[in-house]
Order: sequence, then structure tokens, then C-alpha cells
Amino acid sequence: MELLKLVDISVHYEAVVALDNVSLGVNRGEMVAVMGPNGAGKSTVLKAIMGLAPVVGGEVYWQQQPLEAATHEIVKEGISFVPQGRRVFTHLTVEENLEMGCLYLNDAAEKALRLDSVMELFPILYEKRNDLASQMSGGQQQMLALGRGLMAAPDVLLLDEPTLGLAPIVVKEVFQKVAEISDRLNTTILVVEHNIKGVLDIVDRAYVLDKGRVAHDGTPQSVRDSDILTRVFLGS
Repeated sequence: MELLKLVDISVHYEAVVALDNVSLGVNRGEMVAVMGPNGAGKSTVLKAIMGLAPVVGGEVYWQQQPLEAATHEIVKEGISFVPQGRRVFTHLTVEENLEMGCLYLNDAAEKALRLDSVMELFPILYEKRNDLASQMSGGQQQMLALGRGLMAAPDVLLLDEPTLGLAPIVVKEVFQKVAEISDRLNTTILVVEHNIKGVLDIVDRAYVLDKGRVAHDGTPQSVRDSDILTRVFLGS
């Protein structure tokens, strides 16, 4: 059963068509990748879900019902968004950054339980819990961004380019951690990613976008076996 589903979504930025009748979905417990060249509409998929893009047609369904919550209320529905570029609060401590992930939560005991759970998953965050986020490396900040997204205890985690700008050794660590989140927490994950090889090693299914449309939908092996990547990235 599809937990989150986009049906015929179109997004226009004035004369620019970012998404053109895109339909895709993710089942409970799955990890699904959205891939494609720059400008294909990958990040726009996540923004359309979060109400951050000008959707001119189609519908987003959450648990088989239209997703009608305002952007700032969507996290309460069970959807957490980790945007591109980490965007941690550099003037706050690691622990304060994590708490920003569940600002709406008034239950202090539950918040403490979630902090403990996230810090168990990310030992570096426990180690640096009282440090300012500005003192962390890029890879550590990405772990903090992932941890902050998990503080909402989401059913679905939306990840926008989680390995962007990171060194290869850190990229591998991030992919391992994303896979661990899926396995240990059974969190459903929809990930936009430019690192094709790395993400195909951890996901259950993948969508390939080209010029705002779905060009391929299948297993990681079906992507590897086809010429779809050559066609959309090289135009041949």
C-alpha cells in the first residue's frame, strides 16, 4: 500500500515547467530514490509534497487521503523534510538544533526520549551535544540534519541531496547511516540523490526523471541494466 503518492503533479515557475504530470509513490517501509540530471525536477518533487512549490495540477496523497495540511503543519502529519545544504542553526548547540526538529512537541518526557534515541543512532551528536553546530565538519552537520529530521518521529523522511558537497569517505558514511535509519527504525524514505551508484546500492526502487517527467520506474537492477542513465544524462 502506498503511504505517500503523487498523482499527475505539475509544477510551473511562470513559463518554466519543472514537473509535467509526474506520478510516483513510496510504500510503507520502502526506501525510494529520485534521480536525474540537473534541472530534471528531482528536488521539486519534495517541494511539491511540502507545499513549497507552485503546484498547478495533480494531487499529493498521504495515507490514501489528499494531503491538505499547511507547510508548517506537515511535520505533524508524519512527514519530515531534510533540505539540501544541511541548513543547521550554526549559533545553536547540537542539542538545541535537534530540539528544533520537534518544536511543536510539548511533552518534555517524550522529547527527552527522542533525543536519547537520536543520539544513540548518531554517537557523534551525543559526543558534541553541547558544542555549537558551527564547530562541526560538513559531514557531522549532515548527521545533525538527519538527526533533526528524525526528532519528529516521522513515518516518512524526505531527503534532498544528503551527500551533496561531501568528501567520498563521508558520502559512504551518510549512505550507511540512511540505510541504518531505514532498517532500525523502519522509516519510509524518499531520497533525491545525484550520487547514482551510492544510492542504488541502498534503495528498494528508483525513479529517473528527465525534463520534468518520469523516464523510468523500477528496481535498482532495472536502472543498471537499462540505458536510461545514458539517455537522460548524455542525451543519447
